[in-house]
Amino acid sequence: MNNYFIEVKEISKILCMSEAYAYKVIRELNEELKEKGFRVVRGKVPRVYFKERYGIDEN
Repeated sequence: MNNYFIEVKEISKILCMSEAYAYKVIRELNEELKEKGFRVVRGKVPRVYFKERYGIDEN
């Protein structure tokens, strides 16, 4: 699976925010995933989940 996870630099670019804010976004999304019973990778979040939560259309 290529590019399953999205990382800080890309989130920062997409949201036009600082990397510090992107880290905060990742922490919040990973916390949501933990509460749903998923395992998470620190500093990364599944690309599909990020796009879903931020209403980003793939097209």
